[in-house]
Amino acid sequence: MSVTADSIPVAYTPTGGWKEMPAPFLSTCTEPIIDGAPDMRGTWKVVSIEAGGIEDPNHRAIGLTQRIEQAGNRVIITASGATTPGIVHDMRCDGTEENGVHDVAEFDLTTPITVVASFEDGVHVLRPVGVPIEVTRRIDGDQLVWTYLGFTARLNRIEM
Repeated sequence: MSVTADSIPVAYTPTGGWKEMPAPFLSTCTEPIIDGAPDMRGTWKVVSIEAGGIEDPNHRAIGLTQRIEQAGNRVIITASGATTPGIVHDMRCDGTEENGVHDVAEFDLTTPITVVASFEDGVHVLRPVGVPIEVTRRIDGDQLVWTYLGFTARLNRIEM
């Protein structure tokens, strides 16, 4: 039986964030990733940070984990917070505000965010509505490279 990304309800960050990482949301989905999307599936751990061109071994993001699930053009990122409970950001990477992230920001778990998501030249691109920034994720060899608010992180896959 075929299970599509559309048949699985949208996931959201629970009130106050999650304290224990929830089970995967797309585990029963059989829909393949769309052409042109980087295969970022798995659980990743931040192993290095560069900020302002300088390696920062004490950065607050070192050691954080992100579980990335993908099916079709859908991506769900379940991530641990630096000093807070974690978030779940579920999106369709179709370049529309309607199908992007509609959730809360990681920094306080209450500020509403809307984020447009797309795949561009093999890169996962996030553009928060009303904020002039881009967050990106791309595969570089065996690592995930994540650019976010003034730093670039390299993550190693710790689980498929």
